[in-house]
Amino acid sequence: MTLAPPRPLIEGPSAWIGAALARHPESWIYQLSPREIGEIEAAVSKVRGRDLASLTRADFPFPTLGPALDRMRDEVLNRRGFVLLRGLPVDGRPVAESAAAYWGIGMHFGNPRSQNAMGHLLGHVTDLGLATSDPNVRTYQTTERQHFHTDSCDIVGLLCLKTARSGGLSSIVSSMAIYNAMARRRPDLLDRLFRPFATDRRGEVPVGEKPYFDMPVYNEYAGYISAIYSGTYIRSAQRFAEVPRLTQEDIAALEMFDDLANDAELRLDMELRPGDMQFLHNHTCLHDRTAFVDWPEPERKRHLLRLWLAAPGARPLPPVFAPRYGSTTIGDRGGIICEKTRLHAPLEPV
Repeated sequence: MTLAPPRPLIEGPSAWIGAALARHPESWIYQLSPREIGEIEAAVSKVRGRDLASLTRADFPFPTLGPALDRMRDEVLNRRGFVLLRGLPVDGRPVAESAAAYWGIGMHFGNPRSQNAMGHLLGHVTDLGLATSDPNVRTYQTTERQHFHTDSCDIVGLLCLKTARSGGLSSIVSSMAIYNAMARRRPDLLDRLFRPFATDRRGEVPVGEKPYFDMPVYNEYAGYISAIYSGTYIRSAQRFAEVPRLTQEDIAALEMFDDLANDAELRLDMELRPGDMQFLHNHTCLHDRTAFVDWPEPERKRHLLRLWLAAPGARPLPPVFAPRYGSTTIGDRGGIICEKTRLHAPLEPV
């Protein structure tokens, strides 16, 4: 085996180590104050009854919270890559009210993007009784473990409304820390991740595109290294006859990446409580969810709301992202748009 010359290591806060952050949760958890909650509730009262998809950042001015959210967006985009906001009142409140509050907070991070072929700008992460053995099902619609991956947008946000009976824990990891570990140990396998892999679209195919897209896991462009990854969908793309078969080198690179993502030293585990909001930078972080057992009562079932956001001030992305993101225009990219997509923000799981 001939080792490739090592790539420069990534310095700075985006290459964080989960075990270190776990010892200092105060550095990444932001507790909403009573005054900030009051600002949220005042804004929600003014937009009650309006269609979420019609609301803009201007509808949620947040005099005190707004500047704090701007600082958090900078932290997500340019520094550590994630933040957890805690304390939004959701227990016993209508989903429409919680969704409006979450939408308003999300608008301070970016512009909502379609999360599926149906055009959902507000996603519902809950078990729909489906399974990923169906190649057109996505894992968030099941009780299965998700495995570490990125979503197709700059920032993904989650609001926890209800937790499962057991399981369903959130895990995140820095893709920049994984890069550093591979650069030190197996630069040859890291180099393989800078070349494209076919990745399954799971039946959500934009007009004129293939049922899969070709994308490197790591992309170097304009002074940034950005990651995009779904090992599950890379492997399921093998169902297409025209996709090149994974080689032993391919499999070794993907397995090392997955092993490092799951490493207890690198990853950060957290239990999302009702009212917790997690915002994550897809270009530098991956996220996962453990399998879960849900409550039998429909009204108690695990339920999270999700936003995919295109962030103003985000980093430039290379042209290779366009077939997946639809565009690389900052502030107007990401999401899934197919022939019959109609943009809307449903208040119930569909």
